[in-house]
Amino acid sequence: MRERPHQGRQAAFARAARTYGVPESLLLAVSYLQSRWDAHGGRPSVSGGYGPMHLVDARTAASPGRHRDDHHGAAGADPRGDETRPLRVAAPRPAARGDRVPPPDTLHRAASLTGISPARLRLDPAANITGGAALLAHHQRSGGGRPGAGPAHWYDAVARYPATRDARAAAVFADEVYATLRTGAARVTDDGERVVLRPDPALTPAAPAGRAEAGRTDRDARAPRRLALRQETRGRTGPDCPRGVSCEWIPAAYRKLGEGRYGNHDRYEGRREIDYIVIHDGETSYDAMTRLAANPAYLSWHFTLRSSDGHIAQHLRGQDVGWHAGNWYVNSRSIGLEHEGYLARGGAWYTEAMYRASARLVRHLARRYGVPLDRAHILGHDNVPGATPATVRGMHEDPGPYWDWEHYFELLGRPLDRAARAPRPALAALTALSGRRPARSVTILPRYAVHRPHFTGCGGGSRPCPPAGASSVWLRTAPADDAPLVRDVGKHPTGGSSHSVYDHAARASTGQRYALAERRGDWTAIWYLGQKAWFHDPAGARTSVRARGPVVTPRPGLASVRLYGRPYPEASAYPRGVKRQRPVPLQYRLPAGQRYSLGLTRRGSHLHAVTFDPSKHRLIRGATRYHQIQFGHRVMFVRAEDVVRLRS
Repeated sequence: MRERPHQGRQAAFARAARTYGVPESLLLAVSYLQSRWDAHGGRPSVSGGYGPMHLVDARTAASPGRHRDDHHGAAGADPRGDETRPLRVAAPRPAARGDRVPPPDTLHRAASLTGISPARLRLDPAANITGGAALLAHHQRSGGGRPGAGPAHWYDAVARYPATRDARAAAVFADEVYATLRTGAARVTDDGERVVLRPDPALTPAAPAGRAEAGRTDRDARAPRRLALRQETRGRTGPDCPRGVSCEWIPAAYRKLGEGRYGNHDRYEGRREIDYIVIHDGETSYDAMTRLAANPAYLSWHFTLRSSDGHIAQHLRGQDVGWHAGNWYVNSRSIGLEHEGYLARGGAWYTEAMYRASARLVRHLARRYGVPLDRAHILGHDNVPGATPATVRGMHEDPGPYWDWEHYFELLGRPLDRAARAPRPALAALTALSGRRPARSVTILPRYAVHRPHFTGCGGGSRPCPPAGASSVWLRTAPADDAPLVRDVGKHPTGGSSHSVYDHAARASTGQRYALAERRGDWTAIWYLGQKAWFHDPAGARTSVRARGPVVTPRPGLASVRLYGRPYPEASAYPRGVKRQRPVPLQYRLPAGQRYSLGLTRRGSHLHAVTFDPSKHRLIRGATRYHQIQFGHRVMFVRAEDVVRLRS
């Protein structure tokens, strides 16, 4: 029998906890890390897990359906993004079933423990929670503990729950569960259920001496030695990860491929200047992504994160250049993170364990490389601009509208509402100082759990996506629900925008700041892609907050300003023997009278890297200054001399 609305998800946790002697708070915390208490409409995770407790069906994991292993090279896109040496990547051969290591079948184990059918465990959230409670109780008994004990005495059982084969990953998962027990959590699930875990600030797990063996299996007999080796090589060839995460070093391939070709990244000598951390979703499994990064004929990124437990693999050193973002300038100044998950499955299996591990990693990288924690520097792959007009249409859309940017920035320690909201006294003071009303901005900030815009294409074609929380607002040509979506001439040269989950042409995303154009009733207009774009922003359910920050507008006398996909060095900056790259403007214009938020300012530069030998690479630095602005869903660049900077 499926969970009835009047029974509720919260009650289902309480019943299952009583039945199997599992502390209710512990059951809630384990589920929160595995699924954020979501049901996912019965859809499996990348690793074949189902429901709020992520019960894994090994048969589903072995045959997970269509994976987009050609994700980075799809639609003819060039993931390297350097027009001087275009790269076309063929879709790799899918891994044979025998190449995959099947995960432990926790779903059928739960079925045998409870007598509930596997089909019901997949589809019925309450039954799934019961199965998860039975598994936890089983792990508690098999480890010598007893059901009914307080939450402090369940550490080893919790570490065994995700059935990871890595002892370190298991222990980190358990540590995160206990951290969640201390802080508490509350949210509305994907099917509208409100669930609350009350905090227990003083709770610590008992018997710390037992933690070293948590999650250990026969295959982990050498795990402590492997971890020691990784620690010994840290800073040389081992992983560069923060404390408190599980991390391993799986190097990307760097190899000559003949005829002057090489892959799958560029080495860089010295300390690279990093402006961006780019968030991707991989559209395939952790195992597939780590395998692909080791293929010299494929692509590379710096880190891969696993959904079930937040485990991290590092593939590139921070100073090396990955081929991942589709824009060579961004690649040369970024670190790329791939997350296990699927864009068009309603954010399914962007788990709390993965969000937390990713946020810890990004905080660590931001400190190391001096990257500000804001949406001008922490980009989604879908925010990266095409480098030339020809590449704009094929740029990627991940991690998509279901990535919870608001929650992610809370985990980064930079809550978007607090960082973006401009106090009224500050606005009043600025107005008095300047003698005129300041240029105003807004930051997009819908409430993820309750903001459920209409999308299509999650099941292929134009079928509606299941209702789910999202981080994007739709932008229209007029303040009305039936007004057409605004048009993106780069994404749709001959047609209009669509409601497809893969089409961001008429969307603004959480954390992005835009210059305010107008307010009318329950609608707000921003300047977007050279036009006024309206989104629903009612007083009782705001989808934006007032913001502050600099904006730019064309300098007096200019009717419009060119936009660029990257900041170009001037011709005189190129040394002899290095071919000059002529500035190629994109197909957009910034008209006079419009304003756009400024994110950062850089002088034009280009990394000339066309050989296997990094000693022959040249970094060309120009004097021409460019401003990065939030022009549409993607960032773009304008020459500083073409615009006037205003305070907002």
